[in-house]
Amino acid sequence: MEGNQQKVEANILLLGAENVGKSALTVRFLTRRFIGEYGDIESIYSHTDKIDGRDICFNIWDSLCPQNGEVLGYISDRQLQWADGYILVYSICDRASFNVVRQQVQCIRQAKQKLASTAQIIIVGNKRDLQHRRTVSSEEGRLLALSADCGFFEVSAAETYHSVLMVFHELFELIREARALKKGPVGFKGIVRSMSAVFGRKRTE
Repeated sequence: MEGNQQKVEANILLLGAENVGKSALTVRFLTRRFIGEYGDIESIYSHTDKIDGRDICFNIWDSLCPQNGEVLGYISDRQLQWADGYILVYSICDRASFNVVRQQVQCIRQAKQKLASTAQIIIVGNKRDLQHRRTVSSEEGRLLALSADCGFFEVSAAETYHSVLMVFHELFELIREARALKKGPVGFKGIVRSMSAVFGRKRTE
């Protein structure tokens, strides 16, 4: 029976400014290892993880920050159409990177309305281990997430695997709930029709 289960996929797009740890977060999730230095390479990875006993295939697009004077927080139409969920990463030591995430939240919200998308967002403040260099408070991150109705985590990709795992698993749960809600009205109407038919029969018997 398990072999016949349909594999569930989730397309996750990582966004954020340069040097905030997007690739470090991705590699932590994929390998449990921390690697601090990365070149300017944009990659899409596939990784299967088990959640609630079910195999989930994460397709993870580790994106580059736009260069050459493009609009702050720019996200391409291709990325917006591809993604089921977004992880927006900033460094708690870099206020400019927080401002990039703020712009990206607005861009995604506008695109969701235009595309009728149910894509979900989690905002991640990375480099929590560098408290002595913090320039963005936890409260600011939480308030931004609250205003955008999305999840929020502060993590250290350098120090812990578990918190990074929680980010990806929580985003998948949000995606799963959004998919269920999208199907919901049809299912609910079907239940109402079925109940009406049952009660209708009883009245005529």
